[in-house]
Amino acid sequence: MWRVSRDLVPETPTGVDHTERGGVDLPSDTPAVPAQRGRWQRGLERYGYRAPDGAELAERLVPPMPDGPGVTPDPVPPSPVLARLGIALPAGLWSWLVRWSGWLGPVGVALFGGLLRFASLGQPNAVIFDETYYAKDAYALWHGGYETNWPDDANGKILGSPQSIPFRTDPSFIVHPPVGKWVIGLGEWLFGMHPFGWRFMVALLGTMSLLMTARIARRLFRSTLLGCVAGLLLSVDGLHFVMSRSALLDLVVMFWFLAAFGFLLLDRDRTRALIARHLENTPSASGDWLTVGWRPYRLAAAVSIGLMGATKWSGMYVLVAFWLLGVCWDLGARRLAGTRHPLRYALWDATLAGPLLLLVASTVYVASWTGWFLSSTAPDKGGYGRDWALHRAGLSPEYVQGVRMPFRVDMTWVPDALRSLWHYHSAVYDFHVHLTSPHTYQSSPWSWLVQGRPVSYFYDSPKLGQSGCQVNECAREVLAIGTPLLWWAGVAALAYCLYRWALRRDWRAGAVLCAVAAGYLPWFLYPTRTIFLFYAVAFVPFLVLAVTMMIGAMIGPAKASPERRVIGVTAAGLLILLIMCNFLYFYPLYTGETIPMDAWRARMWFTSWI
Repeated sequence: MWRVSRDLVPETPTGVDHTERGGVDLPSDTPAVPAQRGRWQRGLERYGYRAPDGAELAERLVPPMPDGPGVTPDPVPPSPVLARLGIALPAGLWSWLVRWSGWLGPVGVALFGGLLRFASLGQPNAVIFDETYYAKDAYALWHGGYETNWPDDANGKILGSPQSIPFRTDPSFIVHPPVGKWVIGLGEWLFGMHPFGWRFMVALLGTMSLLMTARIARRLFRSTLLGCVAGLLLSVDGLHFVMSRSALLDLVVMFWFLAAFGFLLLDRDRTRALIARHLENTPSASGDWLTVGWRPYRLAAAVSIGLMGATKWSGMYVLVAFWLLGVCWDLGARRLAGTRHPLRYALWDATLAGPLLLLVASTVYVASWTGWFLSSTAPDKGGYGRDWALHRAGLSPEYVQGVRMPFRVDMTWVPDALRSLWHYHSAVYDFHVHLTSPHTYQSSPWSWLVQGRPVSYFYDSPKLGQSGCQVNECAREVLAIGTPLLWWAGVAALAYCLYRWALRRDWRAGAVLCAVAAGYLPWFLYPTRTIFLFYAVAFVPFLVLAVTMMIGAMIGPAKASPERRVIGVTAAGLLILLIMCNFLYFYPLYTGETIPMDAWRARMWFTSWI
């Protein structure tokens, strides 16, 4: 319910922030600025804040989208740039290209990145890094519904010729939920139990995430150009590239994380469009109730978060962060629409939305364990711990985190399957929080943004005549490391977003920072846990969005002078070109190509990379 007072909406609204978005003027959520400036506004002006210009309320609620179906006029005027180049396209073709540019550009970028990811996907023909767990767990899920133990020589038999798959049915203790392994297993079911098969679905999700990032950036910044830039930058990020070509869970986590953000962004636009339509159609009144009805995109975001959590538990932090982000967006819309007490109603919304999001995400999570639930309760004949609660008193724990409880509760009324699952999860939680075994490639989250300690997934040192080596000594490596220049630019971009959010009240910067924080900051809560750089792939699309936002600022606003635009476009283009060249330079280390040892050493810019 939204209580809106039409007489609180100013006749001549002000507050449009012509934000630098590569030539696209974007309204902000800033409410009408009164004639008398408050202390807060005056204080911000010392740090560069400027009062926004005027714009219609509907445009401030829902900024116009770039060219697309239903937006682009027909016919489209000829392009002056193409005319200067002497290129003349038929009017109908030109209109169609402009009208569908919002899809053609992102799809083209995704195809480019997809070709990179699927090229020689089956190489190296080996079980690299943690594929030794997830490829076999995925096979077990698709053939039995739960993860099982494998013999020590299983990898050699799977990769051998003729192939032998030593599948067994005795359950194994597994510390990650099943969704990511179900996804990996789909590729094995389609193409077989070999490297291409278990990497196929991860590569497909990686390619789809390029399209999603481009479309999300286009909607976020209201610029097709910047949307394509975001998709292009993600396609040449080394960490995203390597994770798209490896059967690990973290790329699947990233996919659902990005999907949840995209759905939440769609919900924001849809809700604000309904508000704008209501204010336009409802006669002026002292106050009325506005309902926006059910919110399918918000529910879709909750489903995505549930699938993210059902791949790895890090999704629970995203649920809290995106719930708060949605509440803040609703608060901004209420203030802009003239609600008398926006904070009061936003808090009411929060109390309703929070439990609903939690219920949907939790239902998805529990449903992901269907294979485990359906497995046998006979000892060693079903999923790990499936029979734990059978014939066991359903009493609550005597100790919680080492603290003795003053009383115990009888939980026998809870079904055996759910009590067994709860016990299984308590064991998994204990494993995660006490995982402190040292590892050669572990790293601190403090070093992630500067790529301090990458992870070597595969390494071989062939000699002359082996694996295509044409010198005395060569190297083959698959190194999980981001494109350094992109990540280092990302550090500056995050600082820029912090400035835009804190001092310019730019909601886009706040959204990007919120997503980065949800995927990054929770790892600081476990300083003694064994963690790795490749966990950062979960938030790399949002780091790319931050860099894209900074590039939009470099290009400059549409009203800038031609000289300013030329300088900005040149600088932005040079940055993008350098990032792409940096990716190409490290490409052999991303794909396991055989290169001379001297060439490998030249790419080890820091000793911590070895």
